[in-house]
Amino acid sequence: MTTVRTGTLLGWVREVDGAGTVHVEDVYDTDIDDLWAAVTEPARLAGWLGAVDGDLWVGGAFTASFRSSWEGPGRVDVCEVPTRLVVTVEPGAPDQTEVEARLVVEGERTRLIVEERGLPSDDAPDYGAGWQAHLEDLRAHLVGEAPTPWRERWQQLISSYRPETR
Repeated sequence: MTTVRTGTLLGWVREVDGAGTVHVEDVYDTDIDDLWAAVTEPARLAGWLGAVDGDLWVGGAFTASFRSSWEGPGRVDVCEVPTRLVVTVEPGAPDQTEVEARLVVEGERTRLIVEERGLPSDDAPDYGAGWQAHLEDLRAHLVGEAPTPWRERWQQLISSYRPETR
């Protein structure tokens, strides 16, 4: 397991049943309803993650184009407003993964926990750095700031998510 600490963000990558799992989380100075809107409404997602379009209800299909350059289809599997969202990315494809977002109230703040499961183990560190960069962009979005250049930030983070070579 690789653990990364940057500010209040904690992230790790590990192997579960032969596949990579990425876990990142951060606490935001906003209430759960505002954070839920930021992670589920297309207009808000565009400000930090990327363009999302389609049928955004359980069983609905969507397409996305992330700032990280990933583009593809997805499906909404679980939507428990305002605490849990689970989507399948690339449904039916050999490289299909599952992304789960959980929101937890912590006083006047809200914690967002994102896990992506089913990744190729060798690629999981790249996804860990990517999700951390996205959550940092979410923080900027919530306070009205522009996101950082995504690829530049990803490159700064990637070595922290890769296991040390001995």
